[in-house]
Amino acid sequence: MRIEHIRQFLSERGAKPGHQERILRAWAQGLALDPGPSRRGPALPQAVLEALPELTRIVDGLATVHSEHPGEDGSARMLVALQDGQTVESVLLPRDGLCVSSQVGCAVGCVFCMTGRDGLLRQVGSAEIVAQVAQARRRRPVKKVVFMGMGEPSHNLENVWEAIQFLGTTGGIGHKNLVFSTVGDPRVFERLPQGPVKPALALSLHTTRADLRAELLPKAPRLSPEWLVAEAEAYARATGYPVQYQWTLLDGINDTPEELDGIVRLLAGKYAIMNMIPYNDIPDLPYRRPAWEKAADIARQLHRRGILTKLRNSAGQDVDGGCGQLRARVLGAENDPTARPVRIMKYAQPGTDLSE
Repeated sequence: MRIEHIRQFLSERGAKPGHQERILRAWAQGLALDPGPSRRGPALPQAVLEALPELTRIVDGLATVHSEHPGEDGSARMLVALQDGQTVESVLLPRDGLCVSSQVGCAVGCVFCMTGRDGLLRQVGSAEIVAQVAQARRRRPVKKVVFMGMGEPSHNLENVWEAIQFLGTTGGIGHKNLVFSTVGDPRVFERLPQGPVKPALALSLHTTRADLRAELLPKAPRLSPEWLVAEAEAYARATGYPVQYQWTLLDGINDTPEELDGIVRLLAGKYAIMNMIPYNDIPDLPYRRPAWEKAADIARQLHRRGILTKLRNSAGQDVDGGCGQLRARVLGAENDPTARPVRIMKYAQPGTDLSE
């Protein structure tokens, strides 16, 4: 479902644009759709009031929390069930952030990632993306939304772009606090500047070598790191937001002195932040995270050479929650009674008797 379908539902029942905005704003904030008689705003038509219970059932069914896994760092990974039974991952981040998914699965096929191992199963609709935000806001404030969960946003560009425009207006998220993360696609650099809401850009680089990038991201567009950085730099200068370059540190693969030289060559003088993220180990894959001391030394070296670098830890590593891992673990547990258990969180509907 897309946001436009909800607007159409309301319009068919006599809701004017002001009515629609009022209801959609409440939904995006994780609040009840019926604002109640004490709230200011245009009176809702009777047909709209009578339809709100049905609309509530519709939007509440778009994304429901199947399980929740708190991390020691203040994050919480959520496995979110969509209406057709497919699942995606959302992550409540420290400091009022949220990471959302834009696809079930992924077609890029990054060799070190769990999400893409089964390929792309389906797109996530713009309303389903916003529903992830609404669910998160029922638990804690959300002031930043990053599109860094399951999927490649550029492969679902229409739905992601629509969700960004909505969240940056009706959803009340600051434009620079909406972060579009991508491996790089020419369509991204064409489309993102066109809307009134221009999100910040995160570019998954992972290497400065075109040949190694083709190995690590086998189905990503064959775009050279130099071309990607040039396009990203132009967007950063136009929006006033620095590009956040994402670099998953793989021990012995992209943490070499040659790669550090390449980073300096590409990013010196650029409006950029380098986010170094040590790899989140997946047991049956051959890649490993470097020692934290080595990762910290890499960040220090880049700093000394003029590259603003932040060494980050992937949220929720203590619950094995790297993108796709939680979903895979839960699916495995459903099919294997000896698999590691997960904590299933049951949330009662309003009015439910909890005394039993």
